[in-house]
Amino acid sequence: MAAGYARSRPAVHPQVIQRAFTALGRTAPFRRALDVGCGAGVSTRALEGFASHRVGLEPAKTMLEFAAEVAPGAEFVVGVAESLPVGVRTVDLIAAAGSLNYVDLARFFAEASRVLTADGVLLVYDFSVGKSFRDSPALDAWFAGFFERYPPPALEARDLNPAILVREAARFRLGAHEDFEIALRLTPRFYLDYVLTETNVSAAVRRGEDLAEIRKWCAGSLAPVWRGEVREVLFRGYFACLRPTVSGS
Repeated sequence: MAAGYARSRPAVHPQVIQRAFTALGRTAPFRRALDVGCGAGVSTRALEGFASHRVGLEPAKTMLEFAAEVAPGAEFVVGVAESLPVGVRTVDLIAAAGSLNYVDLARFFAEASRVLTADGVLLVYDFSVGKSFRDSPALDAWFAGFFERYPPPALEARDLNPAILVREAARFRLGAHEDFEIALRLTPRFYLDYVLTETNVSAAVRRGEDLAEIRKWCAGSLAPVWRGEVREVLFRGYFACLRPTVSGS
């Protein structure tokens, strides 16, 4: 999973961060950014140019195996969102891409309030799996069959969106936010590698399925959908910028 995340994930993160940066009216990079739940470092890499000093925080040590390769120049540390390993008011930007769905929000927001500078920003964002073409339902239909054949694991993630975040974040106020749809042009080969990083595939492998056979099925069933062409795939999601209202202590 770490290798797949490092090498085969579409470049959605940079576009989301650029949208948020523009919405905030920023003209200069943040001084220090902390990327909470950074995975293999793809979201930390996306902060290049938007923060002078980038630190990726990830609870699963194995996910960081490729992080230095993925985001050279950034630092990485093993840790959890509920206990951020940084000092009081030392971070100007906290970014969390699809990671807060799995944490104790009350504890995290208390920590975020503690470490952010007075004019700091908490950027929370997430986006769906790329399973739709703009001009055809063919990929949606394929994805439904993919999940039926290889069911995803039961997840304990909570739903999040800007409205939920502002209710949960007692020490923050909601600033710029947006629902977005981002289209990326992908090759059939890249899309095949990408879908093999999805959690339903790793769950199938844990159940004893052979990864080579999963890849063979995906490649064969995707071929008539993509027809060897580069296609636009849609990624839908949101971002929300929150600012602290109470200084940490």
